[in-house]
Amino acid sequence: MNVWRRALILLSGLTGAAGVALAAWASHRGGGDVLTTAALFLMIHAGPAAALALAPPRRALLAAASILLAGAILFGGDLALRFGAGLRPLPVAAPTGGVLMILGWLWLGCAGLFAGFDAGADK
Repeated sequence: MNVWRRALILLSGLTGAAGVALAAWASHRGGGDVLTTAALFLMIHAGPAAALALAPPRRALLAAASILLAGAILFGGDLALRFGAGLRPLPVAAPTGGVLMILGWLWLGCAGLFAGFDAGADK
């Protein structure tokens, strides 16, 4: 298994764990909608990214997983930092993360649509 796939699996696990931790924080510390939204987006994207990384290796799938995780981490991280520490290190991190998550899903759709043209695709 190559380094890219291993890194994606590790990041997927960390992203899912962060989502669960934020959900617990929101429920026990009154994080409300902000932390709940961050937790939801992290957890929703961690599983599919891990599945894509564990699938038979295809660059298009690994790219989709990478884009999904980058978006979820930017989005969820920004909301958590904003709520938990009052920090906004990157003022456009949440919207950028949202756009990346949308692009990641679109990338995945295109990867499936054009799989027959990929040299490594199943026959």
